[in-house]
Amino acid sequence: MLNFSKQKKQPKDIKTLRNDILDFIKEQLKKAGSGEGGGIRGLHLYINCPPEIKFMYESAVYIEQQDNCKDDIQKIADDFAIDLPVEWYLKITVDEPAPPEAKVSADLDVALFISTRQKPSIHKEATAYLKILNGEAEQAVYTLHSSVKKINIGREKNVQVAKGFMRVNQVAFPNNSDNKSNKSISRQHAHIEWNEESASFYLFADEGGIPPYNKIKIKPDQGNEIRLVTTEVGHQLKEGDQVMLGESALVRFSFFNE
Repeated sequence: MLNFSKQKKQPKDIKTLRNDILDFIKEQLKKAGSGEGGGIRGLHLYINCPPEIKFMYESAVYIEQQDNCKDDIQKIADDFAIDLPVEWYLKITVDEPAPPEAKVSADLDVALFISTRQKPSIHKEATAYLKILNGEAEQAVYTLHSSVKKINIGREKNVQVAKGFMRVNQVAFPNNSDNKSNKSISRQHAHIEWNEESASFYLFADEGGIPPYNKIKIKPDQGNEIRLVTTEVGHQLKEGDQVMLGESALVRFSFFNE
């Protein structure tokens, strides 16, 4: 993920800062709405600024009443004929790094990730493997195939979620295990999806796998540790990625079955 907190220009006042942020969002929406990035699902705005001006950024985006910011963005979309769906979402995150796909402002301490519904440009089949390194799952190694679009990960095989519906965890860590690592895994912890556009597997956090609940950390074979802090932005799994679920349960992603 990107760290974009290098020194930017100091905001003059909250109103000016709000207008600057909205102008930045407008330009990114115009680019996404007019090109191959059409079919916008929603926006994720990342703020990573010096502590002494955090209150200005939070006030500028109505951090406690984010619907006000969403209304301002909707007005911009209407003025510039940018097609936003009725159910589009806005999420604002402070003090968290932005993913590589996000567009970083040259002048402000913000970055914007635009989630889109793009038509797949690549079709490729793939098989990968998820090996349990720590914790006790129903299998020692799980086979992932691109024909299965979504693979749930969590504690117990069949669980009833908050709205009363049943969820099946294909990668299941039994609740009655004596292994302590299983206890910090949520029933709705994460899932893996096949992305046809990039021909790759992506790991997403579910509701139980993001703060303030249990967490997901990824240690790439090369590079720095990555944390998933939202359910909207996934991580493209690469060869050798180690994924920590909760406090200590650990799995490794690979295209090779050892």
